[in-house]
Amino acid sequence: MSEFHNGNAIGSASDDVKESDPIVAAFNEGKLLVYPTEAVMGIGCDPDNETAVNALLELKQRPVEKGVILIAANYSQLLPYVNDNAIRPDRRTDIFSSWPGPNTWLLPKSATAPQWITGQHDKIAVRVTNHPVVVALCTKLGKPLVSTSANLTGHPPAITLEQAKAVFADSVTYVEGEVGGATKPSVIRDGDTAEVIRP
Repeated sequence: MSEFHNGNAIGSASDDVKESDPIVAAFNEGKLLVYPTEAVMGIGCDPDNETAVNALLELKQRPVEKGVILIAANYSQLLPYVNDNAIRPDRRTDIFSSWPGPNTWLLPKSATAPQWITGQHDKIAVRVTNHPVVVALCTKLGKPLVSTSANLTGHPPAITLEQAKAVFADSVTYVEGEVGGATKPSVIRDGDTAEVIRP
C-alpha cells in the first residue's frame, strides 16, 4: 500500500490521523501539494481557497482566465462545481463510462463554481481519477484537488518525486507515490460535442 512520507497509510478514516496528518494540515492551510497522477507529477491545492489557487497560478505563470482542472476520487466530489442538470442526456453515457480514468471533460459549471477555477469559461474541466494515490488523497481530504502538471511554464513536467523536488524544493508539500502508466496527460474533451480540446 502506498504511504505518505510521514508513514501514515493513505485513506485512513481516523479523525485523529486527519487532525495530525501533515498532508491534510498543509491542504487546509492553503499549501500546494505535489502528487503523482496518471502520467506526470501533479501540483495542486484546495479549489475553494482563492489565495492557494492564485499562488499556484503565479508559480506556474498561468493566467487565471485559462481555468484549471479539478481531479476527484468520485463524481459526487465534483457536484458542488458542476451543474449536473445541464449535462446533455445524450452525452452522459460517454462521459461517465470514461471514468475513472485519464479523461478530462469540460462540463457546465455550477452557479457556485469559483471564478478562479473556471476562468473566463462557462464550463469547468473535471476528471475522476483511477490513480490509487490520488483517489486515497481526495478521499482523505473529502474533496477534489486542483490538478496541473508539476513544472514551471516552458519546462517539461516532472515525472518523479525527485524531479519535482529539484524544481520546487521546500516550497510545497509532497505526497509519496509513482506516476501511472499513461504516456501523456489526460485527454480533454468538450462534454457537449465530444470535441477533443487536448489530444
